[in-house]
Amino acid sequence: MKTLGDKIRYFRNLKGWSQEDIADKLYISLPAYSKIERNITEVNYSRLNQIAHVFGITVIELLSLSTKPSEQI
Repeated sequence: MKTLGDKIRYFRNLKGWSQEDIADKLYISLPAYSKIERNITEVNYSRLNQIAHVFGITVIELLSLSTKPSEQI
């Protein structure tokens, strides 16, 4: 994976969720979420932690260069 947005998109697709689904889970607008996936918006640690929690993974797993999901997914 090249970017954080790519990794987030990977885990979202792994769950079978739309961008709207995850935006709702994160309590943000669809355009705001879309900017995260397109790497237009920088993600602070709090938001990163929230994204990882929604996916049921750790921040380390989300930031990892590996594309392999954890055994928890």
